[in-house]
Amino acid sequence: MSGHNKWSTIKRKKGAVDAKRGALFTKIIREITVAARAGGEDIDSNPRLRTAVLKAKASNMPNDNIDRAIKKGAGNIEGAVYEEVRYEGYGPGGVAIMVDCITDNKNRTTPEIRAIFGKNGGNLGESGSVNYLFDRKGLIIIEAGKVTEDEIMEMLLDFDVEDVKTEDGNIVITTSPDGYNEVSDFLVKKEYTLIENQLTYIAKTSVPLDEKKAGQCMRIIELLEDQDDAQEVYSNYDISDEIMLKISEQ
Repeated sequence: MSGHNKWSTIKRKKGAVDAKRGALFTKIIREITVAARAGGEDIDSNPRLRTAVLKAKASNMPNDNIDRAIKKGAGNIEGAVYEEVRYEGYGPGGVAIMVDCITDNKNRTTPEIRAIFGKNGGNLGESGSVNYLFDRKGLIIIEAGKVTEDEIMEMLLDFDVEDVKTEDGNIVITTSPDGYNEVSDFLVKKEYTLIENQLTYIAKTSVPLDEKKAGQCMRIIELLEDQDDAQEVYSNYDISDEIMLKISEQ
């Protein structure tokens, strides 16, 4: 499996995320707050909020934290005012990198993101410099063992699904942005264990990297993912299984 694959990235991140649950909660709370501010506090009529709440519950966030974040976003209680900011640039080897942030202080976030790029072989670019290299998609990954790929394909025949495939035993479903919420709601009601369930960006093409560039690229992406205001980091790197194994053994 190539390194640019979204599922490969998710697997690499899971250990770090589990070790940094407090930081994860902060990022999810910000997403809930912004979603409630943008679309209202009614989960049933606000798909973005519904997805954020599902992610919070999957991460075992206490209901009080979720409710408080929704109320802050809706303006029912006071809280920080967040804005969404996207940063685009290039990493080692010419890899395209896009970072979506939610921040209460853009004047703090921008220099920090710029420094991560600049100090690790990358360059922060202008708005629009790389986003054309990605497609907006719905991504849902069902944990292995509960259902087969054929069963899922049959269930989703009448939905707007672009692709269903099996990777490492898990079932990876790709949808259009418009079809995502309907598919997500259907599978959530089925009570499958969803490893991933979100609207995301998937690279149209990938950039193959040698071992040196691969290590540098993974480093800059990890630093961006760990930045306090970063919600999601997207890239189009392609790292072979052999090179990935060598890096992991270092």
